Amino acid sequence: MTIPVTPAGCHPDRVSLAELGARGIHLADIQSLALDQSAFARPTPLWTRHPARGVALTARPVDLADDCLTNAYTLTVDLDRAQCRPVSSRAGCHLRDLVTGPAVAAVSGAFAYISDDPDYQPAEPCLDLAVRDQRVASLPTTTKPALLIHQGRPLVRTVAATGTLTIAGRPHTWSGSKEPPPLTPPPGHLTVFGAANCRIRYHQDSRTGFRRDTDPATNTTPRAPLALDCTVTTTPTGARITALHPGGGADLFAGAHVLRTHRPWPGHLALGAPVHVTQIDSLAAADVDSALSLGPSAADAAAGRTTAWDQSLGTSPFRPGARYARTLLAIDDRRLTLTVLDGAPLAPGFQGVTATEAAALCERAGNDPAAVYHLDGGQTSKIAYRNSCGPVDAVGSLHYLRWPRNPHEPFRWQGLDGRRLHSALKITTTEESR
Repeated sequence: MTIPVTPAGCHPDRVSLAELGARGIHLADIQSLALDQSAFARPTPLWTRHPARGVALTARPVDLADDCLTNAYTLTVDLDRAQCRPVSSRAGCHLRDLVTGPAVAAVSGAFAYISDDPDYQPAEPCLDLAVRDQRVASLPTTTKPALLIHQGRPLVRTVAATGTLTIAGRPHTWSGSKEPPPLTPPPGHLTVFGAANCRIRYHQDSRTGFRRDTDPATNTTPRAPLALDCTVTTTPTGARITALHPGGGADLFAGAHVLRTHRPWPGHLALGAPVHVTQIDSLAAADVDSALSLGPSAADAAAGRTTAWDQSLGTSPFRPGARYARTLLAIDDRRLTLTVLDGAPLAPGFQGVTATEAAALCERAGNDPAAVYHLDGGQTSKIAYRNSCGPVDAVGSLHYLRWPRNPHEPFRWQGLDGRRLHSALKITTTEESR
């Protein structure tokens, strides 16, 4: 595919129309995509590309029920030739920016907090478990599957929201706030709250259809007279207690997470006290290089077992019959498979797949739906990859628009970069294998 060259200084919409036209998607006006995305409801040609040895990307159209369609883009990684690493950041990045140096592909990562209110965002947007560069950025509030790099190898396992940590060198046990409390908690036991405890609100909007946000006044830990809530913040010298809230009411977004204890309050829970996580579930934290909580398995999503995700995601993408673009992950000792099932919300017949259809497609491909997991989907679903024919390219969610920040700003097409992500899966290989 040859991308047309547009003169410098062209209007952004003209450049976008040329980019889309080179991909066979022809539009008269970019602004119309805010109301009608049916131009994207077209089957992809069959193709296979090889960003590196041991890494293959394939495209194929898939017919669905009710005369609907999706396009499946599947990235297959030979783990003996390439590596997968979950990466995350508070500031966020665009997916194509990760495909540099030895990186040959990147895929949208775990579910993160999404709101249309730029003035109230969490200090740590990753929901539940996030580990980066052997530093625990966020602890889980509930038991969830997770992708971990454990002792150098990728591993998917269910991670219980329990573990141990030290504060000022003193040992404590901890458990997630969405889990049943221990029947007989040991002295000094801590309860973890975080951004995953938030509730998303929806409001109608005349231009964009809806807007999402969270009410700061109610986005706090529960009030409890005997509780002491400790806000933990990641600093350049490690995690530390940066605020104390006797009686609860700590802002869920103020730090990486909140640790709650009850009277009698240990004296070493003080401002500035260092916090060091030593164990997550039964895993030594020192053995986990990086990690991200995953979405439900395809089987659990199809069966409606999604309570652990629904509250913090707002309108559940797993509710019965709802069609969304989806990103799925399957892994064994030798191979990692990442699949985007594409769709655009304003394209009739091409709005994605239901949770039930996703599980059926897994079975059709010979995969056990109980061993295939959801990554962040919807308009986040995307694969960026090194294209031997030109610059880093992308598939999935090519309809994506950047919403206006004020009533007079136009929509901007941002289909190649997509949404700014707080986490992703990065595929790297050596120069020799490339």
